[in-house]
Amino acid sequence: MDVTTCLKSLLLAIQQYRDSRTAQHAAQLQKQVEKLSGLKCEQLLSSAQALPSECVSGLVELAGNPSTSPTLTSSIISLLSQLACDDQSREILHSSYNLTSTLAAVIHCHSNTPGEPLVLQCLQVLQKLTYNTRIFQSASYIHELITFLMTNIQSQNEDVVMSCLGLLANLCRDNISVQIYIKSLDNVKQFYRTLINFLAHNSLTVVVFTLSILASLSLNEKVGEKLFDAKNIHQTFQLVFNIIVNGDGTLTRKYSVDLLVDLLKNPKIADYLTRYPHFSACVSQVLGLLHSKDPDPAAKVLELLLAMCSVSGLRSLLCEVVFKPAGLKLRAAGRDGGRKAQCGLALVQWLSSPVEGGESCSLQVLQLLSELLEETLGAESMPDSTLSFVEMLLPVLLGLLKGLNLSQGDAHLRKHCLRISYVTSLLLILCSEDTTRSLVSCQISAQLCLSQVEAILSCCHSSNPLSCLPPSSDDDLSQVCAEALLKTLELMSKLRQHVKDMETSFYRMLQDQRIVTPLSLALTSHHRDRVQTGLSLLFEATALPDFSSFVLGESIAANNAYRQREAELSVKRVAVQEVPPLRTNTSTLDSSSVSSKSVHSLVEKIQTGLELQEQVKDSHVSEIIDVYEQKLVAYASKESRLQDLMEAKALALSQADRLLAQYRFQRAQAEAEARKLAGLLKDAERRREELKVELSGQVLEVERSKADMEELLQHNSRLQRDSEEHQDLKGAYNTLLNRFNETERLLKEVQAAHVSLTKQTDTLRKNHEALQLQQNKTASLLEEREEEIRSLNSDLQKKNGDISGLRAELRAEEEKVKEREQERRDLEETVDVLRKELNKTEQARKDASIKASSLELQKSQLETKLKQKEDELNKHSAMIAMIHSLSSGKMKSDVNLSL
Repeated sequence: MDVTTCLKSLLLAIQQYRDSRTAQHAAQLQKQVEKLSGLKCEQLLSSAQALPSECVSGLVELAGNPSTSPTLTSSIISLLSQLACDDQSREILHSSYNLTSTLAAVIHCHSNTPGEPLVLQCLQVLQKLTYNTRIFQSASYIHELITFLMTNIQSQNEDVVMSCLGLLANLCRDNISVQIYIKSLDNVKQFYRTLINFLAHNSLTVVVFTLSILASLSLNEKVGEKLFDAKNIHQTFQLVFNIIVNGDGTLTRKYSVDLLVDLLKNPKIADYLTRYPHFSACVSQVLGLLHSKDPDPAAKVLELLLAMCSVSGLRSLLCEVVFKPAGLKLRAAGRDGGRKAQCGLALVQWLSSPVEGGESCSLQVLQLLSELLEETLGAESMPDSTLSFVEMLLPVLLGLLKGLNLSQGDAHLRKHCLRISYVTSLLLILCSEDTTRSLVSCQISAQLCLSQVEAILSCCHSSNPLSCLPPSSDDDLSQVCAEALLKTLELMSKLRQHVKDMETSFYRMLQDQRIVTPLSLALTSHHRDRVQTGLSLLFEATALPDFSSFVLGESIAANNAYRQREAELSVKRVAVQEVPPLRTNTSTLDSSSVSSKSVHSLVEKIQTGLELQEQVKDSHVSEIIDVYEQKLVAYASKESRLQDLMEAKALALSQADRLLAQYRFQRAQAEAEARKLAGLLKDAERRREELKVELSGQVLEVERSKADMEELLQHNSRLQRDSEEHQDLKGAYNTLLNRFNETERLLKEVQAAHVSLTKQTDTLRKNHEALQLQQNKTASLLEEREEEIRSLNSDLQKKNGDISGLRAELRAEEEKVKEREQERRDLEETVDVLRKELNKTEQARKDASIKASSLELQKSQLETKLKQKEDELNKHSAMIAMIHSLSSGKMKSDVNLSL
């Protein structure tokens, strides 16, 4: 079954369960949820389709409804957790569907049973959703969630303490409102004591979570100053680096990197790290993690290195580690001892290796290399290792500029343009120094830059109307392509005097009319670097004859008009809807101010109508109110979607108006040029007739000149032959004279060489006799030395035999020591297991005694109630008997009267 069919079945099951909450409909809904969980639907939320949106909205609503069974709620939350597979999906679930508040409401409903599997599941999904996400403490059930987390952390419930610590670390990180709320609580000091006690926990994950919470809450307070002072900070650094390098789980390593990044934001702790003696060794070990092909830990390692680059004192140390020569050895705490590696080589491998999901890692590597090379090139002297690294890096960078395939869609184009922007930024840094600029100019070509500019321009002006996209945000494809294009042109400007044909290609591109749109986007950008780049290119282009400055002005005006129109629409949107409606369950109605008045009026009408009826329970009223609230939320969400469609339509109309204005202007310009060319053509025709008359007179003069020219040529040919014969004779005479002089010089040199060789022969004969005597003496000494060597070899063999025996005995003793050590460890593990079992048994006994005491209390209460009921029953029976006796006496008196 495909995903679309499964979604339709799921939506039908949700509607049936809403209409009638029977066991059969619940089982059918759970079956559809499990069926969808078995399919591959990772990009379901990012597709922006209506069917998945309705299904997810209904599932979130059912999950937050307290009347939904825990089994069905668990299945729904499991499916939603599966959908939150990437950052974009998590952001959609948090912002559009308000899943965070829904899960917080579920935890609040089951707060009395924190060890329940549903609560643990909600905590894990919340930890996944809130990672690197800003949570407002004013949202629904966030205060209750924080209270629940702090209570269970202080109770030290081992079942939920790790999830509670991780979730609280997410909520506190970079969130001042949550931090202020926690600090304002009464039991915050006791909470600090509990967290400090957790620092001695056996689990490294718990320690990292605890340090993250303490860093967020108390880093700038007295508690934090004592905790992260000069005495303890080196131990903290060593602990964090050990977890990053040797940590088994990705989760622990990820939070360790975040902790170190947060600590580096404090200037005092950053200064401590610059003076940390083992910093270079630790960074070398961290860089060793980049040799793996897993993009997730590599991304966190690169994030840590980029955070270190923000500290001025650490950048130079990082440069020494990264650009270290390949001959140096990296000894990683006994684990990688003796392994030769170059730390920078791991960075280059992430640029060249096609790892799936590693695109963000390659961009981080380019950003890191830009920071480090800028630091190195800005120094007074540049080491040779940096130059060799740049020589190795340049072919990889130039290879990244290739590979644009227009048939792969906008996603591939966005990735390629981002890569070009980062690569050209790095090349521009290399061009800031003469030595590295010469290396770049030797390997780059004008054709490569020209092909990149042409490819991007063809994308901008192809059938896909990229050039017409609104400049609304920095992530728009038009902005990304414009930045890549202008960076490439800036690189061509830097190298135009150093690369062949680069200057011609550069000025040719500046006169292309297609360059106007990206140039106008840069000039109207709110980024300082883009504006500076655009102004420098505009300064170069204004001096060119074919640069269309008028079209540039029109484009800038159109961009400004679009921005003004967008600002007006945003103001109207805020005025109409003070708070945007959410597509979630009834637990989010408290935050919707749009329909609050209508809801209250409807509730009053329902209550006044229900007061006239008899025997109506409050639960029925609340159920009816919930139904109407759900319908109101659905109508509000539909209204918001229609409003979004109308705004999108308005934006499209404004784009169309801008395009029509550009088209009219270009057409008028073309017509003016055509009229100008027609006038020039008439002038050329008149001039041609005049020149034709002049040409006929010139033809007669040319014929007379030809006759005179032929006579002169014949005389000149005779003189030329005589001159050639004279030159031949003169050359032959000079050749013979040179040969004679050369032969005489060679004869003198040969005679002198003969005399010197005779003298050398006599000297060599005397030296030969002396060396013969010396050879005889040396042969006798050599025989004596060989006898001594043989005797020493025999002694050496005996010593080697003794050493091998001693080594065998040493190995046997070491094996015995290892066996005893293993036995000791096994016994310790057995003792730990027995202690845990004893603690569990003691806890179970306490729970049983508490339950027994409660049961006895209930029994006594029931016995008292039973006695009261028996007394009432006796009174009733006495009254019945008295009534019977009175009625029987009256009947007898009536009989007597009749008689």
